[in-house]
Amino acid sequence: MRRKFITNLALLVFLNLLIKPFWIFGIDRTVQNVVGAEEYGLYFSLFNFSLLLNILLDLGITNYNNRNIAQNNQLLSKSLSSIVALKFLLAVIYFVVTLIIALVIGYESRQIHLLIFLIINQFISGFILYFRSNLSGLQFFKTDSILSVLDRSIMILICSILLWSGITKVPFKIEWFVYAQSAAYLIALIISIFVVYSKAEFLKLNFDFTYFIAILKKSYPFAILTLLMALYFRIDSVMLERMLPDGKEQAGIYAQAYRILDAAAMFAFLFAGLLLPMFSRMLKNKESIDQLTFFSMILLIVPVLGITSASFFYRSEIMDLLYHQHVESSSLIFGVLILSYIGIATTYIFGTLLTANGSLKQLNLMAGFGVLLNVILNFILIPKYAAFGAAIASLVTQSITAIIQVVLSVRIFKFKFNIPRMVQTILFMIVLFTLSILSLNLNINWGLKFLGIIALSVLLAFVFGLIKLKFLYQIIRYGDE
Repeated sequence: MRRKFITNLALLVFLNLLIKPFWIFGIDRTVQNVVGAEEYGLYFSLFNFSLLLNILLDLGITNYNNRNIAQNNQLLSKSLSSIVALKFLLAVIYFVVTLIIALVIGYESRQIHLLIFLIINQFISGFILYFRSNLSGLQFFKTDSILSVLDRSIMILICSILLWSGITKVPFKIEWFVYAQSAAYLIALIISIFVVYSKAEFLKLNFDFTYFIAILKKSYPFAILTLLMALYFRIDSVMLERMLPDGKEQAGIYAQAYRILDAAAMFAFLFAGLLLPMFSRMLKNKESIDQLTFFSMILLIVPVLGITSASFFYRSEIMDLLYHQHVESSSLIFGVLILSYIGIATTYIFGTLLTANGSLKQLNLMAGFGVLLNVILNFILIPKYAAFGAAIASLVTQSITAIIQVVLSVRIFKFKFNIPRMVQTILFMIVLFTLSILSLNLNINWGLKFLGIIALSVLLAFVFGLIKLKFLYQIIRYGDE
């Protein structure tokens, strides 16, 4: 299982590093620089608002389905027709409820117009994720990896034409950005349908309400978890836009800093996508998950600490390189936000393990606490510190919820503390951060120092024995024998 994990992870990381960084820093960043912080802040807050209620589109079905298909491959054809029909009904509910809440909190006509397209985008994206969950559940990780970058690849093509070809005679509008996403998602969905159709018998939509109720009874704990985690991950920008007189601009400044964290979190998210079906199958077969958990944690946390350290110490240079406005304020916010990357990465390992185990009650209590903590902190900090206050709220929330998930995992799975390994990890962190500080005094290009810190994190992992070349070689050559 370790060999399958590392080979498929390598493909997934390669494809995503090939496509998504260019999307985030080439397209998304350029759009913000072109339209300005206020216009992009309008889009960013609406996008996150559409994500808050996104759970109504899914009600935990995708995560439940991934885990269920991984454990019971033979159920794919039976569940596919009924779940697709159910998701169409949920889409209607999501559309109506989201628009009603948007009208109640006072969104204006232009905001409603953009929100409608963002709702449609969420609907299509949710279907793509559902179809991909079937493929990963069946262990078709290579096919899933290709589909994971398909929508972004199409978006890059469309937006590149709009931004740089000179085909339009008027300045780029934020509306075009949303429309381009709609077109790309639709094309990716059509391709995903054909791929999944080739793997299963999918003849017609089956509106079986008895089956719907049975599925929802099993998936609603996943739905609650997804909703709660979306709230404490995404509510910051919505609260900024609604609470402050210059809310759109503050949301735009926050978006500048958050964009890099979002890009970095993508790397950690890839681990979760591979680990959920693997953990699910191993737990069902009563196999030990100790080695896979530790192995995946080390593979993730080493580059995460390198990226976090490099980004924190060179935050001003990064913001100055990427943006034309609000560089000083966004670099301060980014310095706080990037520290939460460690908590986010930890969540993607241990939260995924707990999800695969079905420990939804404990996870929902944790996530409920996270929402309460995040909202209270935002209400206290945003009026006084604006976007910087939202960043502090995010750091505190992500750190505490990550610690809770680690403690839950240790208690449930009876992980044993390896004192030498803990000492190695602590020494690794101390040396990495010390050398990162010392790098500030080197009279060379900051970009080289940034990359050097990330490379140093990998080198130090070998020096302190966190990763062993012999162990990696054995996994790649001999698999799990």
